[in-house]
Amino acid sequence: MKEPTPMQADLLPADGATWSSITIGESGATVLHDRESARYAKLVPAEQAAELAGERDRIRWLEQTGIPGPSVLEWRRTDDGACLVTRAVPGVPAAQLDASALRQAWPTITALVRELHNIPPATCPFDRGLATMMPLARTTVAANRVQRDFLPEDVQHVPPRAILGQLEDELARNLRRESNERVVCHGDLCLPNILVDPDTLRASGLVDLGRLGRADPYADIALLLTNARESWPDELTAREADHGFAEGYGIDLDADRLGFYQLLDPLTWPR
Repeated sequence: MKEPTPMQADLLPADGATWSSITIGESGATVLHDRESARYAKLVPAEQAAELAGERDRIRWLEQTGIPGPSVLEWRRTDDGACLVTRAVPGVPAAQLDASALRQAWPTITALVRELHNIPPATCPFDRGLATMMPLARTTVAANRVQRDFLPEDVQHVPPRAILGQLEDELARNLRRESNERVVCHGDLCLPNILVDPDTLRASGLVDLGRLGRADPYADIALLLTNARESWPDELTAREADHGFAEGYGIDLDADRLGFYQLLDPLTWPR
């Protein structure tokens, strides 16, 4: 765990709270938890302050929609870095549930995703579509910074340039699909970012909103179904969960679109 540096500590609220270290995000952010006041602080160096400000703005925007999530309590930016303090969302990450509990929570998780995707996309000022994702993937591949363990197991041995080439071949078709069906996506819709009430096993909110924006709904759906597979005990259960999601969401799953975004998303997380 990474403790805040003295300069970072100066960014925290000066109220004498006890902050405990939680994790370091993929970007190198330091995340702290004040259990007594049910709040989190995310601290980043100066070069990542603009990105954290974007997450702050997304949290504030989503809060106005009624979708349960964090709320911004404090924001501070100096020459040394930035600190975002948010109100904690009640519940536990869905990734911490066993398969039985996750199956009980699955219908309300599905309903929460559907509610998010039903927000009129024209009201959302943030973009997370292919015009944003593909350049990021190209840069990550060109810099040889792909995290191979993020890729589906059956393609982890495939050179990232070959995977990117396949995506480029399919890009025009998926751009048309995106233009016809754009929604407000979470952008990192994996089980750790979905909170669930441990008593009722109902979805209680979404966290980690730094990638929220307008995109093809399959940008969320593919990541959620792929990530949930790590929690299901076998392929039959996973397929039943996929079917249950599709039925609750109101779609027939499109295997081509699932496959496209299952390959694209891992290329957008540079190590």
